[in-house]
Amino acid sequence: MAETLVDYGDVLAARARIAGSVLRTPTIPCEALSRATGAEIFLKLENMQATGAFKERGAANRLALLSAAERGAGVVAMSAGNHAQAVARHARLLGIRAVIVMPRFTPATKVTRTAAWGAEVVLHGEALAEAAGHAEHLARTQGLVFVHPYDDAGVIAGQGTMALELIEDSGGLDAMIVPVGGGGFLAGCTVAARGLAPRTEVLGVQVAGYASLAQILGGQDVATGGPTIAEGIAVARVGGLPLAMARRLGAEVLVVGESEVEAALAMLAERAKQVAEGAGAAALAAVLANKARFAGKRVGVPVCGGNIDTRILANVLLRNMLRDGRLLRMRMDIPDRPGVLADIAARIGGAGGNIIDVSHHRLFASPNVQSAELEVVAEARDAAHGAEILAALRPHYTLRLDDLPPHAH
Repeated sequence: MAETLVDYGDVLAARARIAGSVLRTPTIPCEALSRATGAEIFLKLENMQATGAFKERGAANRLALLSAAERGAGVVAMSAGNHAQAVARHARLLGIRAVIVMPRFTPATKVTRTAAWGAEVVLHGEALAEAAGHAEHLARTQGLVFVHPYDDAGVIAGQGTMALELIEDSGGLDAMIVPVGGGGFLAGCTVAARGLAPRTEVLGVQVAGYASLAQILGGQDVATGGPTIAEGIAVARVGGLPLAMARRLGAEVLVVGESEVEAALAMLAERAKQVAEGAGAAALAAVLANKARFAGKRVGVPVCGGNIDTRILANVLLRNMLRDGRLLRMRMDIPDRPGVLADIAARIGGAGGNIIDVSHHRLFASPNVQSAELEVVAEARDAAHGAEILAALRPHYTLRLDDLPPHAH
């Protein structure tokens, strides 16, 4: 079908259209992240939107474009995450019926949050592709308007309003990094930046397991799949309209790994005091992975979403502490006699370490009946302090450190 590409005027019109229904989120300079990266970092806090993500912009604009007849019929969308809540919220604000099709595996919290905005939630299929097919079936049979999460001109124009605000409120940028799933966010933001500030470089970022746009633009075969913490941008293939726009605009896409996203997520939480989901940390991950490229530049980093499961966030923070050498997991065989545990605890405490977990096994794990296996998890201030704690133990006990990061060996 013929594709109508979104232009700068569409983004400006979208901004006027959604004013009042979508929050103009804060843009803040972040000194802590600037020191860590060598760039001058400006965070755009889209995690503060009512539904916790930038998706509200596109949903609000698309729904505002509906005719009276279309509003009367209602809308249907397919999503397992932020798009679902965005469509549900803005349909409610406009008094429009909204049906959201979600895969059966969708976590209960996301289903509950979407329903809480007043949408009719339909669980169908094992994957997003099956849910999408059912959503299109409902659109045909019930006369509903299908609101695509990224392959839609109205949605793309709405997403581009984020870039307008970020450039204006930062006082100007050398570069802006935009997470890419289906590509609508990057397409809208690139158009907006080209119109408002042509000298601002706009780059996309994808995770390695779902780098379809980077692969296409690089002339490679598309191969995607596998688990990722950046589930919000885990899209198997970029949309047709965003792809056409990316080609027309000469887009460039950076690719980051899972560990880089985890490190960025932890850095946002610990240093910037911002809770982000995996996709929301992808832009910072791109800066961390390309420090030389962005050194000394004013860089816009959208925290595009903050909807992360608290258990996953806790695990990421602990894994990051282990990776940084701030969490030490020490295993040792010890003689089975009184006072040994107290001696080990005293040596760790004397070095300033904080013991947070102890596991002591006599019967099954020890090599002989006169010894026991001890596993101790201790917290250190940093990697150097962790090395001091290990140095206090090594002359007296044989440590097995297979689970520690390489620099702690």
